Amino acid sequence: MSRVLALLAGLLLVLAVGAAASAAAPRASLPDIEDEVMCTQCGTPLNISESIVAEKERDHIRRLIAEGKTKDEIKADLVEEYGPRVLAVPTDGDFDFAAWLVPVLLGLFAVVGVGLAARRWRRQREPVAAVAAGAPPLDPEDARRLDAELAAFDR
Repeated sequence: MSRVLALLAGLLLVLAVGAAASAAAPRASLPDIEDEVMCTQCGTPLNISESIVAEKERDHIRRLIAEGKTKDEIKADLVEEYGPRVLAVPTDGDFDFAAWLVPVLLGLFAVVGVGLAARRWRRQREPVAAVAAGAPPLDPEDARRLDAELAAFDR
């Protein structure tokens, strides 16, 4: 029994190490890189650009993939050849980073503002409910007439 457990544990360890090794170095592909790179001529993402320069960039990326380079190595090579504007994703400390950060912050402020407005609106409605709860009881004659009129609607 202990041999079977040891064998299963060893098999699981081998599978885990193999899965980690294959996950650590995924093979780069053109579609995976294309959406993170810009066409240097028209400034649109490479995956939607149809210019001649975009085709040259794609061919360059295909050659680098054929050489076995990783995604990061290919992007570094593109930056070296075309400059930092070739990347669609902003780099840290750049103006482009602020262009991504500002809309996110504005969205968060909008959510907080709507939440505060909803709380204020709920608080304004609470006194109305408190007044209704603390209203004086009906006169017995008014209560009898109200019950009669409500009973007429139930028929």
